[in-house]
Formats: sequence, structure tokens, C-alpha cells
Amino acid sequence: MRRTSLLAVPVAFLLALIPGTASAYPNPGTVTGATTIHDPTMIRTSAGRYLLYGTGGGLGYRTSTDRIAFTAGSDAFTTKPGWWSSYATEAWAPDISYQGGKYLMYYAVSTFGSNKSAIGLATSSTGLPGSWTDQGTVYTSTTSSDYNAIDPNLFVDSDGKWWLSFGSWWTGLKMIQINPSTGKQLSTNTTRYAIASRPTGTKAVEAPYIVKRNGYYYLFASYDTCCAGTSSTYKVKVGRATGVTGPYVDKNGVSMTNNGGTPVLESHGRYIGPGGQSIMNDSDGDLIVYHYYDGNDNGTPKLGVNLLNWSSGWPVAY
Repeated sequence: MRRTSLLAVPVAFLLALIPGTASAYPNPGTVTGATTIHDPTMIRTSAGRYLLYGTGGGLGYRTSTDRIAFTAGSDAFTTKPGWWSSYATEAWAPDISYQGGKYLMYYAVSTFGSNKSAIGLATSSTGLPGSWTDQGTVYTSTTSSDYNAIDPNLFVDSDGKWWLSFGSWWTGLKMIQINPSTGKQLSTNTTRYAIASRPTGTKAVEAPYIVKRNGYYYLFASYDTCCAGTSSTYKVKVGRATGVTGPYVDKNGVSMTNNGGTPVLESHGRYIGPGGQSIMNDSDGDLIVYHYYDGNDNGTPKLGVNLLNWSSGWPVAY
């Protein structure tokens, strides 16, 4: 996202603080080119190039030098790992990060609506398509599980501990501790923590993403229904906690394990069902990177990027 008017930012920010305002949510920043994407995750290399991956095939790839003009390239995997066939033929919801001198990408393999799922891990020295070495499965779920092992996100805490959050529908979002030396679950802590759920009504919560800001851990998640074009009801909500495993509560003090969540982005105008979000720190601040369904283009899923303001203690997109 690039700001074209200094006046536009404070106006959008102030409106975002007024619940129920028609203009409460900002339009995405300007992006051009290959912007059709689902569940985007993005990172900036030391050379300044943006690498973006998303759902589909062998994990779709986009790249940019200015965060505005994006071009498409080959999928992350030239050849899909053989173990995928036990779960599906395509990968979903990747999560890219740079840890210990290499790029890591956690991702899911599943079919829509099923919780026979697996989270995989791949590593690369460059982060570019075709360079990824698959490390196999990290965590799985079966049709008898009460959770769904998709939508992974790696969080590395300031104390050096690694945590993987994941989940979709069923009993909600979960978290496990990861061994930094393997990228797999830590054998000395096999607890599966519950961090968000919707015990009454719809079970629709997925796509966790965790960051730490100003002494709090913030859990972003996508709520309600995705993948239905202009009928999608997806939205992004957030809660915060003083410990990485929770309890996460929203701005009103409602627990995220009891239907809680403070809105960050919701449908407005042509921008329908924003979600599948990730958070990226860039030179001009934190970004929320997501997809939405374009009401002016038959509900095509497209890339959205906005900056986040944390001055209130809660993230506000602008």
C-alpha cells in the first residue's frame, strides 16, 4: 500500500474508530497486475523484493519490487510432494517466514469442508519458486478429530520459543509448541492449546495469525464464510493476551474461546468478505495482507493490503 494523500490517512483512521460508520473500513491500498490470490502470505527479502504465496496448485507465487505492481511466477513446488495424495492434490494457506538464515513455509493439504488434513513444512535458502525442499508433515487431523489441521501460522517469541497456531471450524483454533531445530512439534510439550472457538452458533473461525506488540500477543482470525464469491461473509477479528497461549480477549473483554473478537476488516462496497489474512512488518509499519471478493468483478478473489495503526492499543486498518 502507498499513501497518496496525507489528509486521507487521518480521516480514514478516525472513521475506523466509529462503530457502525459506513466508511468504517478502508479500501485496500493500490495493487496492480497479478492480484488474483487467496490466503496470501508475504515477506520482503533483504534485497527489497516482495515474495507472496497463496492457496492453490503447488502454492501460487506472486512477486513485486514496490508492493504495488505484482507479477505471477511458477508455483512454490515444481513437483508436488508424494505424501500430499493422502489428503488432497492442492496446498492451502501458506505461511512464509525467515528464521535462522533460511525461509520456512508451513502450509496445509486438505479438501474443502473436510478435516482429514495435514500441515506440511518446506524450507528454502532463497524463498523463490522451485527452491523449496519439503520436510514432510508437521501435524495432522482425521475425520474423528475435533479440530482441523489447516491454516498454519508460525510465531517466534522474544524468548526464542516457537509456536504454531492453526485451525478451521470444528472446535476452533489451536496451538502447539515447535522445536526450532526441526520445525516440528516439540517432543517435551505435546499439549494442544485452545486459543479461539465459537461454542454456540456457527463454528466459523479459522486462519489464525499471531503477532506481539507493546507487551501484548494479538491473535487475528477470519470469521464466517469464505470462498462463496459475492455471497462470502468473511471478516477479520482480533483479540489480545498477556501470554502466547492465551486467554485471548477482545476489546470488550469477551474471550475468543467464547465467540469473542474485535472487528478489524469487514465487507464494504465492492470489497466483500476480507479474510485469509497475514500480518507483515515493513519499512513503513505493519501491514495486513488479505484477500477479498471483488463485487465489481464477479466475486474474483483479489489481494488487499492495508497499514495498521496500533496507537489505541488495538490494530486499526487504514
